[in-house]
Amino acid sequence: MKKIKITKDFSFSNDSDIKFILGPCQIESLSHAFDICEEITNLSKKLNFKFIYKSSFDKANRSSHKSKRGVGIKRGLKILSKVKEKYNCPVISDVHEISQIKEAKKVLDIIQIPAFLSRQTDLLVEAGKSGVPVNVKKGQFLAPWDMKNVIRKVHSSGNNKILITERGTSFGYNNLVSDMRSIKIIKEFGYPIIFDATHSVQLPGGMGNKSGGQSEFVDTLATASTTVGISGIFIETHENPKKAPSDGPNMIALKDLGNLIHKIILYDNLTKSKVLKNVRNF
Repeated sequence: MKKIKITKDFSFSNDSDIKFILGPCQIESLSHAFDICEEITNLSKKLNFKFIYKSSFDKANRSSHKSKRGVGIKRGLKILSKVKEKYNCPVISDVHEISQIKEAKKVLDIIQIPAFLSRQTDLLVEAGKSGVPVNVKKGQFLAPWDMKNVIRKVHSSGNNKILITERGTSFGYNNLVSDMRSIKIIKEFGYPIIFDATHSVQLPGGMGNKSGGQSEFVDTLATASTTVGISGIFIETHENPKKAPSDGPNMIALKDLGNLIHKIILYDNLTKSKVLKNVRNF
């Protein structure tokens, strides 16, 4: 099983302690980013976990062209750079076009490929050429075994620092379902897998001109995925999800994040404990 090193003291592996990708869906402002990351940092010290701060400088795949997309790449990367410097944490964000990679790789510790673009060959290969670890979110339209070809595309660039994120599969119109078999199947490819607990409860386009969500199920899916033995959990969070510019219905309120992370860590400890392994071998 591969161990993907992100920074000197941060790595992802399905066999090691679970890590977290946390932050609001969109970058809203520098002060907002600082406020959110401050809370997450305090939680990480209290609960003893490592995290990557996530927020998107551009949401190019919103349901409506009138929806807020973010602060843009120039301002967004500047904000993420300041977050990284102030809180000494790695950062991740999405790229949607090849032209964004040149600037993004100067700041981001992981380049993320959005689910809708997970089969875009040129984007995957160029992201790989950056030399930066690449996190590909499995498309809602893909079977888990389809990700083998996605991995090969990134790997063809000479970059084997690859992470795969499961985020649910289309289940009829405006709905997703999380198939836990998918996690086990993708794990067989040898790369660290992350479960996106908040986008997995999204209802794509479910509110007409924007997506809905069922955040009440985040807890259930997050803990279930952890028992399979994964490298990380992806959770978007906001101090007031109802007022968030995007993905509010599926985000976790910042005040509730600590309890959820604590529960996930307990499940992860149990899943990867020597005691449980001995029971399995009995």
